[in-house]
Amino acid sequence: MTHIRPRALRGLVAAGLASALALSMLVTAGASSHREAPMILEDPVADNTDVFAFVSPDKPHMTTLISNWIPLEEPAAGPNYYKFGEDVLYEINVDNNGDAIDDIVYQFRFRTQIMNGNAPVAFTGRITSLDDPDYNLRQTYTMTEVRNGRRRVLGRNLPVPPPNVGPRATPNYNRLARMAYNKVGNGMTVFAGQREDPFYVDVGSLGDVGGLRPFNTAHVIPVRPNTAGKDTVAGFNVHSIALQIPTAHLVESKDQPVIGVYSTTYRRARRVFAMNDGSRPVSGGPWVQVSRLGNPLVNEVIIPLKDKDRFNASEPRDDAQFLRYVRNPAIAQALPALYPGVFDCFPTAPRNDLVTIFLTGIPGLNRVPGGTPHEALRLNTSIPPTPPMQQDRLGLLAGQLDGFPNGRRLIDDVTDIELRALAGATPLGECNGESPNNILGDAVSFNDKPRFFRGPQLRRFPYVVDPFQGFANEHQTVQTRALPLEPAGE
Repeated sequence: MTHIRPRALRGLVAAGLASALALSMLVTAGASSHREAPMILEDPVADNTDVFAFVSPDKPHMTTLISNWIPLEEPAAGPNYYKFGEDVLYEINVDNNGDAIDDIVYQFRFRTQIMNGNAPVAFTGRITSLDDPDYNLRQTYTMTEVRNGRRRVLGRNLPVPPPNVGPRATPNYNRLARMAYNKVGNGMTVFAGQREDPFYVDVGSLGDVGGLRPFNTAHVIPVRPNTAGKDTVAGFNVHSIALQIPTAHLVESKDQPVIGVYSTTYRRARRVFAMNDGSRPVSGGPWVQVSRLGNPLVNEVIIPLKDKDRFNASEPRDDAQFLRYVRNPAIAQALPALYPGVFDCFPTAPRNDLVTIFLTGIPGLNRVPGGTPHEALRLNTSIPPTPPMQQDRLGLLAGQLDGFPNGRRLIDDVTDIELRALAGATPLGECNGESPNNILGDAVSFNDKPRFFRGPQLRRFPYVVDPFQGFANEHQTVQTRALPLEPAGE
């Protein structure tokens, strides 16, 4: 590798550092959208971490929508374990005509009940059912559908399973979770509860000034070679809301099968610290949006620090204000500076390929003709899913029509896909087929639960597998199957 004199090194670092920090924000504390903006950093119970949308692999006439909240849940974080917020409004939003306005909204409000206030802990013995007396601190929720402005309650007092505490309290966790699969009419099924975090990413390296372990020696601040990635979110859980819905109930028509999906979280405008019933604070005022998520990594990678909170509070119909960031993202400017001499081809602004991926959809695949450009996870529901044993984690980059950015499956390696998109290596980019653009990645290529890919849970609702157990779990999984990639010129 060519050696760089200290003065030149300082110049390169200074030139690329501001942009590199944007890449560090991608994964500073977690995963796809874990703690992605300054304000939501302080409100984890409202923090939307990931959104998934895909045609159900076992029921192709159904579409599955999954949103996750509460990042980096330590499974053993008791005796008061993680739960949904009672003073938070959770939403999954669907735009089925491309006009950047919600046509269908699914809303969720949670309620917590203490069964025995004299007991010192939430789980007092072996829990064998969702009404077991030993399930002492319980949550239920109300699900409401808002369709074209008309509200309809689909379910009340729907149960949430307990967290996966351990072999004494929750010896058959999968059975408890299945008890919380709720039918709510129109052929819909809903689940809300703790799940294993399906995302995977090497925060430790990416957060360290945009480090990619396979390219460690080519970085402007080189460190020792290391091609094996470390999954930083390994062993952590999230709270999921999963919906399986007849596709006909979601789309505008058979002739318009594309839907745009994103999630939002709301809090009351003010919180009054007066006790309503002697135990809980009361919230008041109108609902205020505090979190928003459609495509993965948009707020982390593309939106600058000064506007991250504004993006979380914004509506898709107002996304023109962020267009300049998509057309010329700072992180894309940073990559050649961070890896000098590595890229023979690198795309220049305006980045219309990124506008297509994130704001308009891909023509002939998931773009709505005449639609309004806006940020959302777009899914063409008429494309059948690839059989599970043939799925490739890179989706469209592997030549499949299902997989991110056409929707998002749980297996999609969105970190690698978006890094390559930023480097212009997608079929839409000006560096398609160029190396190392088309092999960029964090060397974390699969979920940390081995049965995630091979086991039956991935192939049936709610698809997100059972959470890690508090009694026994591990973190920071090293992935030894990473490819030994070599940057150009080495």
